[in-house]
Formats: sequence, structure tokens, C-alpha cells
Amino acid sequence: MGKLLEGKVVIVTGGGRGLGKTYCERLAAEGAKIVATDILEAEVQEVAKGIKAAGGTAIALKSDVTSETDTRKMAEDAVKAFGRIDVLVNNAALYFGVGKKMSWDLTVEEWDKAMAVNVKGTWLCCKAVFPQMKAQKKGKIINVSSETVFSPTVGYTHYVTSKSAIIGLTHCLAGEMGPFNICVNTVAPGLTLTEASRSTRPTLDKYDVSTIPLGRLGTPEDCVGAVLYFASDMSDFVSGQTLLVDGARRTI
Repeated sequence: MGKLLEGKVVIVTGGGRGLGKTYCERLAAEGAKIVATDILEAEVQEVAKGIKAAGGTAIALKSDVTSETDTRKMAEDAVKAFGRIDVLVNNAALYFGVGKKMSWDLTVEEWDKAMAVNVKGTWLCCKAVFPQMKAQKKGKIINVSSETVFSPTVGYTHYVTSKSAIIGLTHCLAGEMGPFNICVNTVAPGLTLTEASRSTRPTLDKYDVSTIPLGRLGTPEDCVGAVLYFASDMSDFVSGQTLLVDGARRTI
């Protein structure tokens, strides 16, 4: 049996660590050619180096998703390297180190930064890859929201609001890009054991998992299956959807 993503070219933003690093490595193991991007240049270079050492194919790009110039160059460099863009995983987000703060204490700068990275950045990356996917007559865009949209966490209003916007953006883009055979979907992870989650919750390892029917926190590997499904040909007639990966936490 062949690999699920054999020969497909996949851009993963925020690929230098955490969920993004896991996506890069696992999608590469399924045969994808990875374009790993991050504002953290040293980290994303290490990810690409590790993929190549394991026998995969990858390049690393330093890219700021809030910059239209950078996102355009990201798409151009992907095409220069591999000739096409099959999948975009919009993983880059402002999450690492986001402190708990009530909405009335947030500064305008904190609010604007969350919207710039999480919302504008996602939109700019979608906009950047659209011409190539349109020319190919096929493409997959996977946006990343959060389970907190459905069970909001007090003290993270700017983050939750920005991740809510991702779902609306996905619905709109699925309608606009569908006629060009481009599928746009969202993965919404629950609280996941990553460095970023620990940076916002120092006591994460003692989290009360009684609120999660499956009885544990998620891991980066738990989110891979959803991304693989949306990236693969198995989801060619699935668009505009949001898939929660949260251990059924929202059901309680």
C-alpha cells in the first residue's frame, strides 16, 4: 500500500515546534514534500534537517505570516522548489506565552497582535497559495482553530475570538474556492500537551481531565489524523467543515 500523501507538496506554517513540527514530520513520513515555514528560523531549519535525515524531502523558510510580502514569497519559493502546492496547513498562531488576562485588561496592542497573526496571517497564506491551486485545478487548505471556541476559557478573549474568526473564514473560503476544486477545512484541537500550552498553563500536567470523557489531554500525534484526512484525496468532497480533536470535552 502506498503512502497517503505520496508526492504531494505541503506547506506547514508555524512548523518550527509543537504541533507544526509534528505535522511536518508525520506528513513527510506519509510521502509529502514539506515546505516548513516559521518566524523561528533556527527551529524550522532543524525540522527540515531532521526530515531529510529520516529520508524525507523538505525545505525550510523563514516567513512572517502577517507580511503579505513574506507569504507571497513563501508560495513562490514552494513552487520554485517543487513545482506545485497541493496542501496548505495554516498552523502558525499567537499562542506561546499568551497570559491569562480579563478582556477589560487587554491592551489594544495585545488584541491587534492576536488578530494579526491568527486571523490576518491565515487569510494572507490562503490568498498566497490560491493562484497556484487554481491553476492546478485542485488544492487543500487546512486551517487551525481551537476547541476553546466551543467552550470558551475565561481570560483568553483575544485568542478565542481570533480562533472563532478562523471558522468563519473557512466557511467563506470554502464557498469562494470550491468552484476551483479547492477544499478548505478546519481542525480544532482541544487542550494539547505542547510547549506552547505549558507556557500558558504552568500546571498543565495537573489539569483536571474529568472534564474530558476520554480521560486525558491530547498530544500532538492525536491531531495528525485529522490533518492527514483533510490533506489526502479521501476528503476530496469534504469542505467547509470543522473537526474537533478534543476527546469529546465539548459534550460535557
